[in-house]
Amino acid sequence: MHYEAVIGMEVHAQIITESKMFCACSADYASAPPNTHVCPVCLAMPGVLPVVNQAAVEATLRTGLALHCEIPRFSKFDRKNYPYPDLPKGYQISQYDLPFCINGWLEIETDGQTKRIGIRRVHLEEDTAKLIHQSGSSLIDFNRAGVPLMEIVSEADIRSAEEAWRYLVKLRTILRYLGVNSGNMEEGALRCEANVSVRPVGSTEFGTKVEIKNLNSFRAVRQSIAYEIQRQSRLLEEGNRVQQVTMGWDEDCGCTVFQRSKEEAEDYRYFPEPDLPPMHLTPEWVQQLDERLPELPDAKQERFTADYGLRAEDAALLVEDQAIANYFEQAVRAADKSVSPRTIANWLTGEIFSLLREHGTDIGQIKIKPEQLAELLALVSGNTINATVAKDVLVEMFETGESAPSIVQRKGLTLISDEEQLRQIVREVLAANAKAVEDFQSGKEAALRFLIGQVMRATRGKANVAVAEDLLRQALGQR
Repeated sequence: MHYEAVIGMEVHAQIITESKMFCACSADYASAPPNTHVCPVCLAMPGVLPVVNQAAVEATLRTGLALHCEIPRFSKFDRKNYPYPDLPKGYQISQYDLPFCINGWLEIETDGQTKRIGIRRVHLEEDTAKLIHQSGSSLIDFNRAGVPLMEIVSEADIRSAEEAWRYLVKLRTILRYLGVNSGNMEEGALRCEANVSVRPVGSTEFGTKVEIKNLNSFRAVRQSIAYEIQRQSRLLEEGNRVQQVTMGWDEDCGCTVFQRSKEEAEDYRYFPEPDLPPMHLTPEWVQQLDERLPELPDAKQERFTADYGLRAEDAALLVEDQAIANYFEQAVRAADKSVSPRTIANWLTGEIFSLLREHGTDIGQIKIKPEQLAELLALVSGNTINATVAKDVLVEMFETGESAPSIVQRKGLTLISDEEQLRQIVREVLAANAKAVEDFQSGKEAALRFLIGQVMRATRGKANVAVAEDLLRQALGQR
């Protein structure tokens, strides 16, 4: 029997704010010594009261608007009770039945088609403390406790590990465009759980879902879901049942491992947070937030294809990172008319992406300014240098930040276009390669390419290829 997967994603995104969710402690704790960004509120001392961080609420609403969510008029906070050591209060201030954002969606590209993934809710809560296990003991760092945290819950519309990966990549891109989350999974700023079940192909009933907790990399998301689909399918094929449990992902063994029985909503004993009043979200406020949204990835991709004539796949690569999209547009504005936006996109997604991968860096740290890239490509379009030389020049620009004209002049890399100079080199090449000359004259066009290569070799790549080819054809025609 063939089975299909049914997958829903729960993504936790730390919101970028100056202070924590319910107190004035700094939320910038990443490099701080343990337990230094704390106060009586986030340590849950007796008698303290929370105060809502308005910036975190606005960030949540902007996220919901970017995900095409409905924004209800009324919302509230709830207490979610569970007795873990990383919760100093013994409960988490979260949201349950009246979240800030509901019924949204985002679209992914899969198998050449656009697929819409529903967003059930986007709600706001506080993060937990961090448990550190070492030498047989467990330590707690409360710096993270109380940091604003969004939970973004998808509908069970995802059908494969690949779709889940694409969904997460797209969601992270949107969060970064909004400036509400760094997207750094390795640092814990973006974490996710996957709810995975399988069912016979053609069935409309859901199978028993298994939650995979605390996935902290795109690789882990893709691999853990693929493994869990295979595990559940194998169980059903063998006549066994899938148990509703919470699993973790073991990177070393490449498998999911049992953690605990799955909790349900009633296990958390939700009730309205008595220390925080319900919130009234006025249409005027929501409209103001909507008008302040930046151009989002889908709209930017559509504009890049329409305005710059880019292929859809190239536009998609450029808009995946807002900094790269901005770099591209700055280079386009700086370029003269001889350099097309498509040429800039090709060099950016080709040569520069390759250099970034090779050096393990990102576009924000690159020494080549957008204007310098445009300047380099203008040298190519003006036949001052050829593409092969330009690639070498680009590497030196990447390492030093020196401009292309300066490198070309210092190293004497200007193309040789003088016909008399090239005609002498052509004569020498033909004299030294009688067999290739004979092959060309017998109708083998590939021999001409060989001869052009010899001219390029003799000039150390500096010959103007078009002029060299024309001179070669003239000389061969006279034989």
